Amino acid sequence: MSHRTILSVHNWSGRISEGYPTTTALLAAHSGAGLSMPYLSFGGFSNTAGVAVFTRLNNAGDIRNIAKPELVLGDPNRRPYFGSEDWSSITRHRDTRMARLAAAPNLMPRDARNRELYAAALKPDAAEGLRSFADMIPPTDELQAVEEYGLFRSTLKRQAQLAVLAFRAGVAVSADLRLGGFDTHDNHDPKANWLLGNLTGAVDYLWDYAELQGVADRLVVVMGSDFGRTNKYNAEAGKDHWPIGSFVVMEKNQPWTNRVVGETDELHFARKINAGTLQRDDTSGTLIHPKHIHKALRKYLGVADTADSQRFPFNNTEELPLFS
Repeated sequence: MSHRTILSVHNWSGRISEGYPTTTALLAAHSGAGLSMPYLSFGGFSNTAGVAVFTRLNNAGDIRNIAKPELVLGDPNRRPYFGSEDWSSITRHRDTRMARLAAAPNLMPRDARNRELYAAALKPDAAEGLRSFADMIPPTDELQAVEEYGLFRSTLKRQAQLAVLAFRAGVAVSADLRLGGFDTHDNHDPKANWLLGNLTGAVDYLWDYAELQGVADRLVVVMGSDFGRTNKYNAEAGKDHWPIGSFVVMEKNQPWTNRVVGETDELHFARKINAGTLQRDDTSGTLIHPKHIHKALRKYLGVADTADSQRFPFNNTEELPLFS
């Protein structure tokens, strides 16, 4: 793996080796069983380690086609491919075939799992949820616009819009949103200014839109990055890779919000904290690592004791009371 891949794996699974799931995957496996697309991914590290499946949602129009395959481009105003009787016959034969394939002997575990997941996505409740989600997606000209700055292209607001609608429709319980471009090895300031402005604007939009759709009181938003930037500029007016980063966790009306845990010195080197009090402890404290964040998140989200989480434990990792 490249060092960038290692850092991405580390920050979003809590481990420095591949094969471990994201916390969003564990949440989807626990709370999204039976849903058609419980875990949405818009890019980046979204490893599931087999505990769930993620849906790459890059084109909103494709959802309409998938949700309503009997219609041309999912459009109810156009003549359907099949009449109602023909479509009923097709779905009946499809279900019979799926049952036969699922019962086939000597299936390899991955094949059996894939057939099980496919059959679950076709169940009436899951299929209706997907159709409801497709109906909620606005026309293309009403989706949040792609924002551009030089070579940068951000769809972060659109990602937030689609994720919120999926939560409202009840077809998804977790989502990974992504904004790239922060690897500013040259001309750092104008790039970072635009990117950070785009990020904070999208976060504002996410919360506003979640309020509008009635799901804001059920959101936990976690923000992070692969790594930080150096504490000085290089010869190209850029900033290189720095191992000290941070996470931001947001939720409405919670007593643990509006505070900072951990600190750095004036040169952006991390300082140790006491695992019990979360106060600075240079003598016997610990440095905060992604594993601490994900261990705390697992507990807070109610997935720490699931069978899937127990398969991927954080051994010898202090439990930080981040949400006390």
